[in-house]
Formats: sequence, C-alpha cells, structure tokens
Amino acid sequence: MTQDLQLQVQSISCERGGRWLFEDVSFTVQAGQALYVQGNNGSGKTTMLRMLCGLTPCIKGDIEWRGQSISKNKNLLNVDLLYWGHSLAFKDELTPLENLQMDMAVTGSEVESAQVQLALNHQGLINKHHLAMKFLSQGQKRRVALARLQLSRTRLWILDEPFVALDQHSIDSLRSLFAAHLAKGGLLIFTSHQPIELDVELKHFRFGL
Repeated sequence: MTQDLQLQVQSISCERGGRWLFEDVSFTVQAGQALYVQGNNGSGKTTMLRMLCGLTPCIKGDIEWRGQSISKNKNLLNVDLLYWGHSLAFKDELTPLENLQMDMAVTGSEVESAQVQLALNHQGLINKHHLAMKFLSQGQKRRVALARLQLSRTRLWILDEPFVALDQHSIDSLRSLFAAHLAKGGLLIFTSHQPIELDVELKHFRFGL
C-alpha cells in the first residue's frame, strides 16, 4: 500500500552561528513524488536533509513520516529510509560486494550475492567486486552507491548531491533509477547546487534563489 506514504514537514527552522539558515519551512512529499532542493553551498540544504532523516534535531516545527512524528518514532522512518550523504558511509577495508551485502542485511533485504554482482556490473564495476573500497576512485565509489540504489527496496530516498563526481553514463543511470523508484510509488528528495534535468515531474524547493 502506498496511500499512507507521506513525508510532511511542518514549519521547521534552523539557526547556526546566531543567524537563521532557514525559517518556517513546510512541504509535503507523497508516494510517487520527487522534491528537488536547490541552493548554493552553505544555504542549509544538507542541514535540512539531515533533519528529514532524524540526524539533526528540529529547533522549531515537526517532521512526520506515515503520520507519526519522527522525533517520537524514528524506527518507523529508519526501516523505510535510504540516506545518501556527503560521506557515502562505506567501510574502506571492505569490498564493494561486502559493503552492499552488509547494507542489504541491515535493511532486512535478502539479496543473493549474484544480484549484488549484477548491480555492480551494471554500474561499470566489473572486476572491482573484490577490491577494497579504499583503492577505488571517488567516481567508482559513487558507482557503488548507484548499485546500492539499484538494489534498495526502501520507500524513501533522501540524497545529498547525488550527481557530484558522476560521468555521463552514471548520470543517465541515476536518472533511470529515479524514474523506476517513483514509478513503484517511492518518494525521492535530493539536493543539487547546479541545475539538473530529469525525465520525471519534480516539486521544487529553493534556498535563497
């Protein structure tokens, strides 16, 4: 059922260094919808995304997922959430295959090793499955993150600057992953400090623009 899938943001604010990064921000994202958050570096995009994930507390306002405040029931959010931050949260000593298998286990998804390998191959990482992450380039690490999205069964994707350090092939792959996720009734919130064109309908939120 997708009818109850909704992220509702109610008048949240954030203060830093004696100034407001943003005040009284409100919006709703429902099943099958994508929100594109735009703004310059330092405008508050990352801070707001961390609030949506429950990683940074709200000074004012509230955030609800499936009709419940995430401050009171964060576990309800966590089981549905995939967060892609500035740090991709991979373990450098593990291989791409091991990292993704661990991710799937944490989220409770049963995925065969062969499926993980196929996802890595699809992202152009043939022969990189068993190489420790610390030996991969930044672009290759971000392709592992694309494979993570490809395998993910979570409903809510919150992605901070996912287009950074991607080549054109990877950009096209990410666009396709977005479209497939939304077509299945997923929700998507992502940031970018540069204009991005996608083949899906977008809601927009702009910081200082």
